[in-house]
Amino acid sequence: MRHWIARSLNRKFIVAAAAGLLTVSLIFLLAFVTLYHGQLREERTVRASEVNRLLQAALVNAMLKRDLPGLREIIDGLGQEPSIRQAMILNPTGEVRFASDHRLIGTQLALSSGTDCPVCLPKSALSQETQLTLSDSLGRDVLRAIHPVHNQPRCVQCHGPTELNPINGILVIDHEAETLRARTLHSTGLLMGSGAVVVLLSVAGGWWFINRFVLKPVARLASGANALASGQLNSRIVATSADELGQLGATFNHMADTLAHNLAATQEQKAFLQNLIDAIPDGIRVIGPDYRIVLANQSYSQHLGQTARQIIGTPCYRSSHQRDNPCPPHLITCPLAEIAKTGQPVKTLQSFSRDDGSPVHVEVYGASMPARSNGQDTLYVVESIRDLAKQLQYSHQQKHATLSQLAAGVAHEIRNPLASIRIALDTLFKLRDNAVRDDEQLYEYLHLADRQIDRCIDITERLLRLSLPPGHSPDLVSINSALQDTVSLMTLEAIQRQVTINLALSAHDARTVAADSEIRIVIVNMVQNAFHAMPHGGQLQVSSQVDGQHVTMTFEDNGTGIRPEDLPYIFDPFFSHRADGDRGTGLGLPICRAIVERWGGSIAIATQLDQGSQFTVQLPNADALDAV
Repeated sequence: MRHWIARSLNRKFIVAAAAGLLTVSLIFLLAFVTLYHGQLREERTVRASEVNRLLQAALVNAMLKRDLPGLREIIDGLGQEPSIRQAMILNPTGEVRFASDHRLIGTQLALSSGTDCPVCLPKSALSQETQLTLSDSLGRDVLRAIHPVHNQPRCVQCHGPTELNPINGILVIDHEAETLRARTLHSTGLLMGSGAVVVLLSVAGGWWFINRFVLKPVARLASGANALASGQLNSRIVATSADELGQLGATFNHMADTLAHNLAATQEQKAFLQNLIDAIPDGIRVIGPDYRIVLANQSYSQHLGQTARQIIGTPCYRSSHQRDNPCPPHLITCPLAEIAKTGQPVKTLQSFSRDDGSPVHVEVYGASMPARSNGQDTLYVVESIRDLAKQLQYSHQQKHATLSQLAAGVAHEIRNPLASIRIALDTLFKLRDNAVRDDEQLYEYLHLADRQIDRCIDITERLLRLSLPPGHSPDLVSINSALQDTVSLMTLEAIQRQVTINLALSAHDARTVAADSEIRIVIVNMVQNAFHAMPHGGQLQVSSQVDGQHVTMTFEDNGTGIRPEDLPYIFDPFFSHRADGDRGTGLGLPICRAIVERWGGSIAIATQLDQGSQFTVQLPNADALDAV
């Protein structure tokens, strides 16, 4: 019952108002009844005193005249009154001398010890004006008024001196208390009924007022607030008054407008942030301190073949490694664990697992991101993830771009032989048109065209050897030929970059066992790396030599050199810090080292800042292997 009332302001008001009005009505009723009883008693006392004084006067007059029959008639007449139960006159000792009930005449009304008399009184009560409430032998209430008749000088002849006999007699009147009580109860009932009507009218009027001007506006406010909380941002309150509740409704509408505007702005910012990270080609995921992913972009979803709904809220080790527990730090380099230790960014190579179990080889770069969430400072980890397979594809694209640059050089180099061939052919046509027969001159021009055609074929073969994919079986590669052919293809780029290439080849042909096209790619990357280190031109010394068990290619430039803090990372994938200001892929040197190490060689570097760098590529000597 209490909960049923507590859930409704209307019911609480009705109960509280009814209880309050009822309590107040009862208090006023009790006060009125008490006051009514007091006034009634006082009025009754006054009236009884007046009657008694009249009776006393009549009694004194009858006594002086010794009119005993008249005295009896007065007492009998009083006993017949509806509101008087009986009337008696007692002598000073308490004996009944006159009574409306003649059976009481001669009885002793003064209480004596051992007497069982409910209407008897103690003698002390007979000597003064007294009003008492007694119960008769039938249990009925009796209001007894006691009025002593005092001795007067004119009465001393019969009753003696006043000093010895102060009282001549006692008038006792028993009033009907039941009639008085019935009247009182009737009046009280009328009063209570009137009070109840007043309470009901007050509650009904108060309920109508509260319901009309308070409860209904509050209900509309509650309905609007519930609709707003459920996501109905267009919910508004219809104001029907200009009072405080109407002002509250207007304030609510303004709050709803502000909330809708701010929420729309927040959604737009959230969408902008999501679109921003979705535009990043690398996979991005943000991980909370509980290992759960709070944000991810489309590239990350594509890496693992998952949807954003599957990723957000999922532990990182479940999403990328299909594990039920965090990755063991001694088996997998966990960026969260490493950043928690050092606070520094972490870069590592990992193998992610898709839902179907297929691996995805990636490079992960993780960094900390402090933010405030739910009123607390929280440290998140942002991971940038690159698919190494796609980067390999990018390296092939880089190779194609390199070949495009070389093709421009080839076109420039082929143009001169083709021009010579055209001149020779034009001359032959003129000789034929002029009908001039000179076999020696004709023979000379034909040889010129043949030599230039051989030159074009040689150039195209060099380009083809560079662009061929590596075979499954190694070849015997001439280092001198590879250097001479490849460097010649890059002459035009060297001229454009104002770089002079000096080629110094060993007298004895240096040979190694490897894939010819891969060795040529190493030479291209090394030469281009030197170009990038000389943004304003310079000298590049390219040489080869044979040293016992090894053959060596050296690429020495006089460019900017490499900073000491960058030197440990130049062979790391995707690390790029070019002196010409361009942002490279950072895969050239890692590809060179991978190729050279695959064929049993190594790459060494010596550098000095602002003086230049020297890269030394060392490969096994094929002739030394044959000798063994």
